[in-house]
Formats: sequence, C-alpha cells, structure tokens
Amino acid sequence: MRLNPFSRRTSKVVDQYGAPGSGDATIINIVTIVVILGSWWLVTHLELIRPLFLPSPEQVISKFNKIACTAHYYESFLTFLGIMSEVEAECEGFSEHALHQHILWSLYRVFLSFFLAVITAVPIGIAMGMNRIARGVFDPPIEFYRPIPPLAYLPLTIIWFGIGESGKIFLIYLACFAPIAINARAGVRSVSIEQIHAAYSMGATRQQVVWQVVIKAALPEILTGMRVAIAFGWTTLVAAEMVAAKAGIGVMVLNAARFLATDIVFLGIVVIGAVAFVFDLMMRKIEKALVPWKGKV
Repeated sequence: MRLNPFSRRTSKVVDQYGAPGSGDATIINIVTIVVILGSWWLVTHLELIRPLFLPSPEQVISKFNKIACTAHYYESFLTFLGIMSEVEAECEGFSEHALHQHILWSLYRVFLSFFLAVITAVPIGIAMGMNRIARGVFDPPIEFYRPIPPLAYLPLTIIWFGIGESGKIFLIYLACFAPIAINARAGVRSVSIEQIHAAYSMGATRQQVVWQVVIKAALPEILTGMRVAIAFGWTTLVAAEMVAAKAGIGVMVLNAARFLATDIVFLGIVVIGAVAFVFDLMMRKIEKALVPWKGKV
C-alpha cells in the first residue's frame, strides 16, 4: 500500500496548530472594528472627504440622539421619578417617527417574512431532497426566480398586492425562501445511504428515519440557509419599503437620500447592519445548541 508522504507532516501541523480556522477571533474582531472607526474619524477630521459624502462619527451620533429622542425619553424618565417637573426636550424624529418606531416596523416586516419563509421553505426543501417528483415540481421555479433582484419584480408585487404591507412582506419572503429551501434540499442530499440502512436495520420506520436521521443530518445546512436568508431579508428591506411605507429604516434612508442628509443615511446603514449582526449572533448560538457536532465530525 502506498502511503501519502504528506500525511505525517499534515498530522503534526494539525496537532500543533489545531484544525483549520480554529481558535478565538474576538480580539481580532475588536481590533478590526477599532481600526475601521479610527480610520473613519481620521479621514473626516483631516477633511480628506467632504462631509456631504462622508459625515464624521460625531455627526452621526448627534443625529442619532435627535432621531432617537434620547433627551426627550431621558427627561421623561426623570419626570416619572419625580426628579424633573416637566419634559422640556422635544422628540424630533425623522419622517414623522422616532428611530425606535422605524426599527420596530422594519423588524416586523423582516421577521414575519422570515418566519413565513421558514415554515414553508423547510418542508419543501426536505421534500425536494427526498422525492424526485417534489424536486421536479419546485426546483425549476425556485432556480428561475432566485437570481432575479427584488427590484425586478417589485412592480408585480404592487400590481398583485397593492401598496399595503402584504406586498412588502411578500417581497422579503421571496428573498428569504430560496436559500432556505435550497439548503434544506442540500442537507437532505448529504445524508449517507449507510446511515439510512443502519436505521432500517435497527427496526426504524420510515417516519423515524425521516425525523431521527434525515432531518437531524440536514439541520446544519438548514440553519446555514436560515442565516443566509435573514441577511437577504435585510438587503431586500430597503426595496420593499420603497412601496408607500410610512415608517421603517428603509424609508428613513430613502427620504434622507432625497435631501442629501448623508448622516441619516449612514445612521440607517449602521442600524441595519447592527440589527442584522445581532440576529446573526443569535443564530450562531442557536446553531451551537442544536447541532453541537457541526465541524467536529
């Protein structure tokens, strides 16, 4: 038998340095964020770029305090405690809504669409992976519409659903559906036939094989698809809120862009990124809890 001349060297490297990509990157993450923020502050204070194109961090923070009505709510809290007699600061907001109202409207649209996508795409994806008829029925339309950008079928959603919330939710739903269904199908297809035969040999029924073998084996791919889907949902949010929305982060960004309020545009981008990042961290925790064996087998 011919041995691989690199196997011993590879095993030594793995033993010494760990598996590829292993280790904690928290410090590197913090350093990266500090470098980005420091570069942003330095560029704006040296006036290398005009504030119209790149506002300073102080401008964005100041605008955040105004739109979030921090002074108003702080004085309201002090008034509630009896420290102040009345609230003097006014709540300015933007586009007739405070920042938290914009965020709540966007969260409602994204998470409702994401929930509807999960409860429909996961069963369809599993069916596509297990049944050739289901694969033949659902695979063509999913693969057809998946590469199309949301703005392309935005006019159709207005014609079909009007300018209410249904059209916005449907648009985000389409963006979330495809990655979940495709990853669920890929997860089912990754199950080895040996695992299925072993389950049948131990007396498992078809239903038990589906629930205990197929779905559990496909769970890592399904969770990965959910993480990708929620990111697509946030990227589609701005396009969805173009349809006569009165409140939402996308509305805030679009209205600010019309008046060249770059600081508000940056604030909206930061808020979307921060909320999406927090949800991705939550999904990672859920993934570690549900599939602790991922990356260890």
